[in-house]
Amino acid sequence: MTTSLTWRLKRYGRFVPSSRETRGKPWKIYEALGDKPVIVLTIVESGYLLILQGQESLDTIPLLCGSDSLKVHQKSDNLLFRFTVQGESRMVRMQFDRRGRTEAIDECSSAVAKLRKYVPVTTQDDVPLYPNQPPAEGPAPTCQGKAVGAEPEVVQGSLSIKRLTQHFLGEAALTLPQMYHHSSLAQGDSESILRVCLLDPSFYAFVEKMEGELKKLLEE
Repeated sequence: MTTSLTWRLKRYGRFVPSSRETRGKPWKIYEALGDKPVIVLTIVESGYLLILQGQESLDTIPLLCGSDSLKVHQKSDNLLFRFTVQGESRMVRMQFDRRGRTEAIDECSSAVAKLRKYVPVTTQDDVPLYPNQPPAEGPAPTCQGKAVGAEPEVVQGSLSIKRLTQHFLGEAALTLPQMYHHSSLAQGDSESILRVCLLDPSFYAFVEKMEGELKKLLEE
């Protein structure tokens, strides 16, 4: 069963330069003002981030597309997402909603902790932001920054062949990101395939050969 976690947003912005819809302004801003529904961020376990305002879907961002095409940055109680959809670069930003700023930052950090299971997140607490970029009162973060405090053995984003090889050979103890835990095999198929392999006399030689190839990769 698919589960999800939800956070309430104060405002949500989508970067749309040269858009008539925004009357020349680079950001399309959504806020829960007056009788408008609240804006919520939802992270679904299957690897999607949803932005909803009432029954309207403002955006859907796939989180398992790899760190090369998705960048996430935290600044205080704000998150900035840079990603590519069908070759088009997009940028969105959101500010978390709570009574006080400290509580809003805690909510943002809570979402970051969940996001880190799928994609790296950086923070720019000591770096000046872009000028005049909503949705927060301050501007949006830059691309460079220090990774949000993760323990060394927790790996984020995609991994190099060498790092994966070290992990499979037991030379490096890693906690692989969520994107490496999804299998295309149906439930129950793994055991059947394993039994067939173990009953094949040539399987053991194959395993030894693959181990040798992995060791060669480490020497490259």
